[in-house]
Amino acid sequence: MGPQAAHRGLRRFRAPTPPAPERCELCSVVLAEHNHRHLVDTKRRALACACTPCALLFDRPGSGSGQFRTVPARYLVDSGHTLDDAAWDLLQIPVGVAFFLRNADLDRLVALYPSPAGATESELDPSTWQTVLGASRLSALLEPDVEALLLRRFEGRIDCYLVPVDVCYELVGRMRLLWQGFDGGAEARAALTDFFAKIARRAREPKEDDRP
Repeated sequence: MGPQAAHRGLRRFRAPTPPAPERCELCSVVLAEHNHRHLVDTKRRALACACTPCALLFDRPGSGSGQFRTVPARYLVDSGHTLDDAAWDLLQIPVGVAFFLRNADLDRLVALYPSPAGATESELDPSTWQTVLGASRLSALLEPDVEALLLRRFEGRIDCYLVPVDVCYELVGRMRLLWQGFDGGAEARAALTDFFAKIARRAREPKEDDRP
């Protein structure tokens, strides 16, 4: 083998292996990078990527075996909620962001917040969450397992949104990647502000047909 052929062989050996394409976790079809849906696997308490046809199969509660639920795409805002600093203090959440979802199997609310370790669950008495979240009409609209009530305490106010649950885990992953020091650092705070600005642009006030 000549020097040039040997060099080409070494170059091929050193070249990084391209990442495998993302596939639907139900039918294995290759997914478009920015155009696919998520399912909640209620047995494993995890998210699964899915193509649009598979996602449509599980769009209703109880579809199939009930193991998978399609994450919906609605974003709602409650600009008239009565949550205040006193209510937030009852939650005992150590950071300015928290999200709440209803676990259908446990038949209770679960409260989580972003941290350097990922999504951290609050150990607060669930009855306290119910008391606090009763201050927002969005809590009655939550679809179990697939939607979350997302709260942010910022500059003297509390923002309250109902969002797809995968959005909350996206936020947790972003904060874990950027977090520095005790309070997250400037980069994490800037990313958080940008994240909520996008949520605010997509969210709308609830309507009568949003009720379950």
